[in-house]
Amino acid sequence: MRYCGVRGGGAHHAGTTTTTYPPPTPTCTSSSRARLGRAPPMPHPPLVAARLCRRLLPSSRRVFPRAMASSSTAAAAAAQQAAGGVAARATAEEYEEVLGRLSSLISQKVRAHTGNRGNQWELMGRYIQILELEEPIARMKVIHVAGTKGKGSTCTFTESILRSCGFRTGLFTSPHLMDVRERFRLDGVDISEEKFLKYFWWCWNKLQEKTDDDIPMPPYFRFIALLAFKIFSAEQVDVALLEVGLGGKFDATNVVKEPVVCGISSLGYDHMEILGNTLGEIAGEKAGIFKKGVSAYTAPQPEEAMVSLKKRASELGISLQVADPLKPHHLKDQHLGLQGEHQYINAGLAVALASTWLEKQGHVDRMPLNRTDPLPDEFIKGLSSASLQGRAQIVPDSQVNSEEPNSSLVFYLDGAHSPESMEICARWFSNVTKEDKRVPSSMEQSQTSGKSRKILLFNCMSVRDPMRLLPHLLDTSTQNGLHFDLALFVPNQSQYNKLGSNTSAPAEPEEIDLSWQLSLQTVWEKLLHGDKGLNSTDSSETSLVFESLPLAIEWLRKNAREDLSTSYQVLVTGSLHLIGDILRLLKK
Repeated sequence: MRYCGVRGGGAHHAGTTTTTYPPPTPTCTSSSRARLGRAPPMPHPPLVAARLCRRLLPSSRRVFPRAMASSSTAAAAAAQQAAGGVAARATAEEYEEVLGRLSSLISQKVRAHTGNRGNQWELMGRYIQILELEEPIARMKVIHVAGTKGKGSTCTFTESILRSCGFRTGLFTSPHLMDVRERFRLDGVDISEEKFLKYFWWCWNKLQEKTDDDIPMPPYFRFIALLAFKIFSAEQVDVALLEVGLGGKFDATNVVKEPVVCGISSLGYDHMEILGNTLGEIAGEKAGIFKKGVSAYTAPQPEEAMVSLKKRASELGISLQVADPLKPHHLKDQHLGLQGEHQYINAGLAVALASTWLEKQGHVDRMPLNRTDPLPDEFIKGLSSASLQGRAQIVPDSQVNSEEPNSSLVFYLDGAHSPESMEICARWFSNVTKEDKRVPSSMEQSQTSGKSRKILLFNCMSVRDPMRLLPHLLDTSTQNGLHFDLALFVPNQSQYNKLGSNTSAPAEPEEIDLSWQLSLQTVWEKLLHGDKGLNSTDSSETSLVFESLPLAIEWLRKNAREDLSTSYQVLVTGSLHLIGDILRLLKK
């Protein structure tokens, strides 16, 4: 078994000592620890010299004042530039301070703790009163979406449709991948730093003034949900699209008493430690967003989940309608903005939600005429231009592909983290790598001999059961004719309970606990080799554990540079936190 600088020696469980070996010599090509080069020193800024020619002529009196004016202007410009730099640094420092304050609100409770499920729910009402948001929320034209899989995609499609129809939109989603501002979109764009800081301090200061031991500061997700309500009300959006964070009934977004329409995306097994162990129980929690007198739609569901959803709808006296998946002819054969066959399910739900919102707001003329004809152009434009990072996203590695015209390293990113989404992810990766034997960085890159290596880069949160994830990924891949040449297991680079830009993993190997990654590797090897697992003679070529994500990426880049005849296709999945980490590193 090859390791990336670490060897478990059979220690694949938490609490077992992990021995860390020094990096191998540069000539050891089988090592997974890449050599990290230093960036070259920055060049000195150019020196700008200005010469003023003095002439003892009458005209010099006319030239000299102009030169003085030019010099003054240059000095003023330099001063302005310097002031701008100081202001930018001040803003950056303030932004880091804000991220630190947000991090202080993140609960350290184990996620299965009962306190995370509806605990002190009544406090949300108090927070809304403190922030004077009762009336603004009541006036807000909300589309509310819960679900296990695809709720973020559904919200993204719906927002894009309504924006294409000419409405001012606000979109609240979770989690973010690289920057917390991703959670708040205005007209399809992440909120600016300036506006984010303004609204953050407004909410933070008001809550700080009024909270005490009896009414503590709201925990992290409740605070950012309150912040979203403040942003959308202050920015006077026409429609606010709210993605539920977790569950539905006790979610912070569920303070909206009269949304325009509610939707439930595909349901499956996730967050079972909080929501319940059966699809019926999970569906019951999601149906907690249903409101009396409010239209409700759902994507097609398994029977057990559908029974539970219909039961709750019946109790409220509302009809629950199933939104049919879209078909290519609805889009006049244009492609959806989000990749994957499963997105036709999310797009179908989005069309139903957007159509109902338009109808309720008196814009019947903009609705689709029926369910069979092609959609209106505005709908097609919205669906085809929708974008959401980390979901079936293809990112060629610009560093490797630009250095060597014939080399290829491409990352396929999908934040799947439930059994069902693992299957969807595997089908997408299998199909897209069949269609694109090679995905060039510039779409004009020269072709290789067609040889490729399929590599899995994986991590998941320790609250998830890898035996519910990895078998679904591996089996579905095999059924679709895809074989992974290698699996890499890495810890997340960022700490999930911190938000600042300096929240990278520990630099020293002895500080890194890799027991979870080693246990993931053990599961993988058992799936491949049965009970022999890591003791199999074949296991030395099928998996590696890395101390950090940067080391794994450098190892991949090194191999891609040295093997120009091979296209490296890397599926990154298991955690949206991992997706965010790799996007940060690839964009540096």
